[in-house]
Amino acid sequence: MKKKQTFFYYAILFVLTAALNTCTYDKEGLPLPASSYPDEIAKILVPKCATSGCHNTQSKIGAGGFDLSSWDHLFEGGTNGSSVIPYRADQSYFMYFINTYADLGISLTPVMPKNATPLSHDEVLTVRNWIRNGAPDRNGNIKFSGDPFRKKFYVCNQGCDLVTVFDSRTKLPMRIIEVGANPNQVESPHDIIVSPDGKFWYVIFLTGHVMQKFRTSDDSLAGEVTLGNGQWTSMTITEDSRYAFVVNYSPDPDGSVAFVDLQTMTLQSTYQGLRYPHGSAVSEDGKTLYITAQFGNYIYKYDISNPWSPQETDIRLENGPQVFVSKFDPHQIGISPDETKYYVSCQYSNEVRVMSVAADTLIAVIPTGGNPQELEFSENYPYLFVSCMNDTITNPGLIGTVSVINYNSDAFIKSIYTGWQPHGLNVDDQFGLVYVANRNINPNGDAPHHTSACGGRNGNITIIDMTSPDPYQMDLLPDYKVEVSVDPYEIGIRK
Repeated sequence: MKKKQTFFYYAILFVLTAALNTCTYDKEGLPLPASSYPDEIAKILVPKCATSGCHNTQSKIGAGGFDLSSWDHLFEGGTNGSSVIPYRADQSYFMYFINTYADLGISLTPVMPKNATPLSHDEVLTVRNWIRNGAPDRNGNIKFSGDPFRKKFYVCNQGCDLVTVFDSRTKLPMRIIEVGANPNQVESPHDIIVSPDGKFWYVIFLTGHVMQKFRTSDDSLAGEVTLGNGQWTSMTITEDSRYAFVVNYSPDPDGSVAFVDLQTMTLQSTYQGLRYPHGSAVSEDGKTLYITAQFGNYIYKYDISNPWSPQETDIRLENGPQVFVSKFDPHQIGISPDETKYYVSCQYSNEVRVMSVAADTLIAVIPTGGNPQELEFSENYPYLFVSCMNDTITNPGLIGTVSVINYNSDAFIKSIYTGWQPHGLNVDDQFGLVYVANRNINPNGDAPHHTSACGGRNGNITIIDMTSPDPYQMDLLPDYKVEVSVDPYEIGIRK
């Protein structure tokens, strides 16, 4: 019996000793919370911010859903998305509300900690430098690192020359990447696309002259090619991820298409003499390229069996003569998943025109919300999504909807209000979701939660849930609207 008592005595002593040895103490010898923050950050955030009634686990619902009680909770985000973006203190809105010093960046109200003494200059500087270094935990781990195959989606912010990178699993912004070749000019990233092989993402600019290539593994710059002067509005990539066709939206005869080798990032040739070309799509076999003409009733079709010597014809979207003034005004074009039809959004006539791939003849006309723009297909569901950026008819007093079409029957299903002025969108079939970029550039739109470092009105991302058994009940994912920087325009996805 004594041996058993002795055993339990030493066992208890061992556990207590181990517990004491694993406690962390600050310089005054007082225990720090088990927060996983570095000590110097824990001393600031835990006692001054993660308090009862403010940003702790129990009170976060009334504090923007934002829990600062631990490093892990910090990166769960709040009702406006990620408040801290690793390496980007200037884009982390948490900084805006704790800062009251002009030399340390933006200051917004209400000042945090609320109804308490503001943080000192040294404290704000410590937090800023921590975020600039990646906002690591006490062991040096940086959130959203270490997985080169992570599923992501990308939003190009046209007003700030930024790309916001989202983690697809959590749907939270995880990185912000600066893009563009000229740091002294806003070049307005206008289109972004991930290559079919998922290895790279590409961005082009409305007022810039380059196409840039970034690795999806770590979002680092991999190269760029000079396209020349122009307004580069859209691009499409061949299924083998080898070539891109980039559209320069300019009047006749300056409109053009740049043919780019993505492996070498070199301009191969330029198809010239187009009149206000805009949207683009390439067939799966890489032999046919379609380009919309922004004004009129026609599109361009190229035989690119030999892309260095293409053969171009004009395809009319109706019977009758070709016209060059506003009638349908085709904006974007998309090819159906089975490659039998192509769909053209007609922003002037508020409809989608459906054409036969085999005969280039009209199959159907589908009315949509006002000002239809971008097109995206689901492959798992028979749905085509059309952003109607300036739709003022469907919901009086609001601007913009997304139209949902059944592409098997070519029947209109419904319009969904996603936010002010939706433009870019993309389908994530793995999760049954559609990501929507709401530009929110109208001053009567959603009031932004905060100001971005470059100024201007922030836009936001909302998500359509495709998984409803009844397509007429399809709607937005509840409780999800994430604010991003100025003018989110297009979305690319790593599938």
